Amino acid sequence: MNMIKNGDIVTRNSYQNDILFYVDKIINSENRGKIAILKGVTIRIEADSPVEDLKISNNIDIEDKFSQLEKRIDGCNNLDGRSKIKYGKILHIDGDKNYSEKTDLYYKKRGLNYIVKHIAEYRQPENIIPLLEQNKPDILVITGHDGMIRKGRNYNDINNYRNSRHFISAVKQARLYNANKNDLVIFAGACQSFYEALISVGANFASSPGRILIDFMDPLIVAESISTTEKNKIIFMSDLEQKIRNGRKAVGGIGARGKKM
Repeated sequence: MNMIKNGDIVTRNSYQNDILFYVDKIINSENRGKIAILKGVTIRIEADSPVEDLKISNNIDIEDKFSQLEKRIDGCNNLDGRSKIKYGKILHIDGDKNYSEKTDLYYKKRGLNYIVKHIAEYRQPENIIPLLEQNKPDILVITGHDGMIRKGRNYNDINNYRNSRHFISAVKQARLYNANKNDLVIFAGACQSFYEALISVGANFASSPGRILIDFMDPLIVAESISTTEKNKIIFMSDLEQKIRNGRKAVGGIGARGKKM
């Protein structure tokens, strides 16, 4: 068996090698031995796994997944001559460095008015207010990686989510800065996040009502839709669900006014 190390692209044998992850770090557990902390390559999930359950992916599988993602981003060219002056300003905070870079590319290609910051999930709450004060966005996206520790159980236990507590705290901080949900529109969450808690503390849209995996681009699609919709129009989930890979199971919300000038 190949020695697993930080940065390797792997799959989990016990899950039929269905999802590509990169190894974020390896820890020694007294009860479970060597455990790898994993983050999804193209979906916003965090998980852990015994090292012996991991399989290093071959280069063909890796290149294929990255190629698919790059094609999706490349297909998002700015085709209508969009001007940044016309559209609502997006502040996107992402816990994953690779996703931050791809997000920046997506927004750039779409001709949007945006700022992307890479900040680890646990550090997001303490940085929210300074970033809001500095950038004064119309739309705030708070995302990264998440996941349920015991999948399908204890939906209302915050300790059963890997990063939801950080997203929740970040939304609370944002609402201390601006409590008006029409003035500052917030999307928060990642894969399997504590949807109801995120909405209850002030997010307009959040993941994941069905506690499912969400696509890398789901938060971007929501942010873009709000940014490019006229101010006199309200965006509901009925306007977004066909654009999001798994619809209302992946993302839900109470709606928001568009931010186009």
